[in-house]
Amino acid sequence: MPIARPDSRAYRAVAWLVRHLMFSLCRYDWRGGEHLQQPGGVIAAGNHVTELDALSFAHFLFDQGVEPRILAKKALFDSPIGFALRATRMIPVDRGSVGAARSLEAAGEQLQRGDCVAILPEGTLTRDPDLWPMVGKTGLARIALATRLPVVPIAQWGVTEIMPRYGHVLKPFPRKKVWVWAGPPVDLSDLYDRPTDTAVLREATTRVMDAITALLEEIRGEKAPEHRFDLRLHPEYEKKQTVYPPVERP
Repeated sequence: MPIARPDSRAYRAVAWLVRHLMFSLCRYDWRGGEHLQQPGGVIAAGNHVTELDALSFAHFLFDQGVEPRILAKKALFDSPIGFALRATRMIPVDRGSVGAARSLEAAGEQLQRGDCVAILPEGTLTRDPDLWPMVGKTGLARIALATRLPVVPIAQWGVTEIMPRYGHVLKPFPRKKVWVWAGPPVDLSDLYDRPTDTAVLREATTRVMDAITALLEEIRGEKAPEHRFDLRLHPEYEKKQTVYPPVERP
């Protein structure tokens, strides 16, 4: 499948750098790219284990022929990598403010233009002790139900061998195997005409996280816990830079 061909010269330059970096670090097992070949816009939803997996996520999408527009924390746009985020037209998310609504609007506008908007629905690195996806936030559901565009679940695994959760130092040698698998779009059609209340948003979010988790179970050859880790039940972990097991699951 041919890689994406952005019109933006800056985007092409950033993509060249990222692709060469990630190929130097990873031996990829990529599957399911055909699910991203949708008419019009598409929403890509992935799990989030380490800061580096945003790059493996973007790399997979780019090499499947789509230009991802990733929703990223606003603070990152003021960091040393801010120039790359702006050059590739990523979407800043201003959490906990009215700016968050504007971020969702911007994502919807990109999708209506036929772009791929990429989202890590957990909103932060998973706090699950065994690195399974945790309960997602409902921003993705709001976008999906408003646009009625396909949501493609994507599971990735192996990046923590290069950069551990909360790590800041790469372990580049030897190259590590990294799995990135996409599945068929999640069916949310029965929710489109229902009131967009908390129950509907939670149902849509759960379906997407279930699809991501099922792919990850196949990659890992393991069964995920029956109950997904819910950060709302463990607010003490929001600011911590680690997870201290045992963690009580609901």
